[in-house]
Amino acid sequence: MTMAPRPRKTLITAHVVFSLGWVGALTGFLVLAVAGLTSPDGQTVRAAYIANGLITWYAIVPLAFASLLTGIVQALATPWGLLRNYWVVFKLVIVVTATAMLMGKTSGIGYVAQLAAERALSGEDLLGLRYSIAGHALGGLAVLVWAAALGVFKPRGLTRLGRRKQAGEPPPS
Repeated sequence: MTMAPRPRKTLITAHVVFSLGWVGALTGFLVLAVAGLTSPDGQTVRAAYIANGLITWYAIVPLAFASLLTGIVQALATPWGLLRNYWVVFKLVIVVTATAMLMGKTSGIGYVAQLAAERALSGEDLLGLRYSIAGHALGGLAVLVWAAALGVFKPRGLTRLGRRKQAGEPPPS
């Protein structure tokens, strides 16, 4: 299935906006996570973790799913295909993995945010979890930049399915 140029460009634009939004929201999250770890001011620490809870559920999670969905639809609606090129497959694996890891961290993020809303956090409260949250945010940013680079550079390499389609062979039965 191939889309007409205008809807395809609209879809690509949506995918780029959602993906960049995810990167931007995650960058803001990381800044707040680092502030929560390093600030000596209790109010700053509380505000950082409360804000991270909100950013997670109202920006990062929706943008991650929107990026994933528009990426899949875009791949299916363009000549690149979803499983024809290795770079598309790698990008899909990266985004699915990043989204799954994000969803795995939401309970910890919510717990820290809830605790911060109830009382001031000392420098030692949930320190391991707070470091984990910041570390995962940094790793997530690196992974999303890698996915973006794959989308820009599009390294060569067809999958077995891609080679068959290029040669005009029918799929195996």
